[in-house]
Amino acid sequence: MPNELRNVAIIAHVDHGKTTLVDKLLRQSGAFRENQAIEDRIMDSMDLEREKGITILAKNTSVFFENYKINLVDTPGHADFGGEVERALFMVDGVLMLVDAAEGPLPQTRFVLRKALERKLPVIVVINKVDRPDSRPSEVLDEILGLFIELGADEDQIEFPVIYASAKQGVAGLAADQLEQDLTPLFRAIIETIPAPLALPDAPLQAQVTNLDASPYLGRLAICRVFAGSLKRGASVTRIHIDGTQTRIRLGELFITHYLERVAVDEVAAGELAIVAGLEDVNIGETIADSEAPSALPPLTIEEPAISMTIGVNTSPLAGKEGKKLTARLISSRLAQETIGNVAIKVVPTERNDTFEVQGRGELALAVLIELMRREGFELTVSKPKALTMQVDGQTFEPFELLEVDVPDEYFGSLTQIVSMRRATLDSMHQMASGWMRASYLIPSRGLLGIRSELLSATRGSAIIHHTFEKWGPVVGEIKPRSQGSLVSDRTGVAMTYALLNLQERGELFVSPQDQVYEGMVIGINARPGDMDVNPTKEKKLTNVRSSTADELVRLVPPIPLTLESALELITDDECVEVTPTQVRVRKVILEGAARAKARRPGQSS
Repeated sequence: MPNELRNVAIIAHVDHGKTTLVDKLLRQSGAFRENQAIEDRIMDSMDLEREKGITILAKNTSVFFENYKINLVDTPGHADFGGEVERALFMVDGVLMLVDAAEGPLPQTRFVLRKALERKLPVIVVINKVDRPDSRPSEVLDEILGLFIELGADEDQIEFPVIYASAKQGVAGLAADQLEQDLTPLFRAIIETIPAPLALPDAPLQAQVTNLDASPYLGRLAICRVFAGSLKRGASVTRIHIDGTQTRIRLGELFITHYLERVAVDEVAAGELAIVAGLEDVNIGETIADSEAPSALPPLTIEEPAISMTIGVNTSPLAGKEGKKLTARLISSRLAQETIGNVAIKVVPTERNDTFEVQGRGELALAVLIELMRREGFELTVSKPKALTMQVDGQTFEPFELLEVDVPDEYFGSLTQIVSMRRATLDSMHQMASGWMRASYLIPSRGLLGIRSELLSATRGSAIIHHTFEKWGPVVGEIKPRSQGSLVSDRTGVAMTYALLNLQERGELFVSPQDQVYEGMVIGINARPGDMDVNPTKEKKLTNVRSSTADELVRLVPPIPLTLESALELITDDECVEVTPTQVRVRKVILEGAARAKARRPGQSS
């Protein structure tokens, strides 16, 4: 039992300061030179993480304090990436739970805390951002204690240590108004609260693959927690697959983390987190065991997906002009690769060979996958996200989520109207400081589709929205789709200024002059219910009186920029999203206007 080792995960709601805290822990632990220039949020290694400002993948590093090595696992804060959090908890012996000193515990805080309590992990509560002018640390501590009690924490778990900190400034203390000059109180709390790994160094080898990575030189890397025995470079061991089958293998290179570096070693002892090279087709959850007495560890279990969408080849008239990866075979291979490293994603075949159903925790998780694929050169057709259902004793159940919304008081009526139309029931509400209201609702997952843009429009961009999976429950009534129709191009060509000037009176547009359009492409939102077929390619007829320069005086309203997330929220059941490396377009599933009209007739199907 290595007393000088601690394995800790950092969990929190999104944007409560996890990655910033890891930065400061690394700096104060001596990971960098005094004059070394380091980017902020150094653990956010993906371009997409830096652009969105969120953590998407769980990543581990290590810091040192006195004679102790502390393995840190930085986890995502968004509910849609909860699978990464659940998986990280299998690697550690305790957690740091960060809570914003002003916002308090939010839906994802509840989710990650519930998972930590279920695994009986000790929790250190870090009330972060106490330097905010609107911080309320004592009230937030009461809310955290209430959350522990609500989630059924036992007596030992409720006696959690509390550290007050400002991760941005790199300071912490045992009282909100008595912070020390560095993070030493937090380091000491980790050493005193988190137990050393419960390891069996003399028992037969047992190590479990909890995460995957890749190296351009070594290929796929398996990140393992060693529970018993030790991993030795070049040793002959048994690999126990998910289905229970066994394969004799020889271990390649071994590494452990030292700050942000991976250091090659000959042996990794029980309790440590190891990186193993040379296992080309290894999967998460597999066990690496002693060849003489192979014994599998319990499989990793995470919550089931709640949302699905279909991803297929691009079938629009513009297919193949912007991307390089177009075939169903390439899409199938890429999705299969994703399921290996992302256990929260499932891929299900459909009746069509060129279309695949992808299931995940939420819209953002699926949107991130699609965004990664488009950056790799894929062209895709993506359907509207739908909530999954399950049968329980002959009754249909659907996923429900806890929705928490902060709005200024004057917009509370608009919030109530929007969520009530989506079958939400009020769970709690309370008045916050400075004229804001916080309301919590239990809402079906399908009621969340498109709600973010609607709430932001109704509250002039002021609403703060968070949600996380809560439970499965009986299906509630129908939720009406958006009331506005679509403006649909009735022909293929180039959008012209003259046509768009007239069409902008009909609604809000997505296209600009000189954009390519095609029949069945949605070029805007109709101000009225129902779809309208329009001609965006119409040109002004010039005469000897009108000159071509007259159009230079025309001023169009700027089009609505379509992002992948906004397009997925916007589309209706008969629409889909065309995604290419350079464009996001909305289109009808059936492009030809005559065929769409026929499909809308009673008794006709598409």
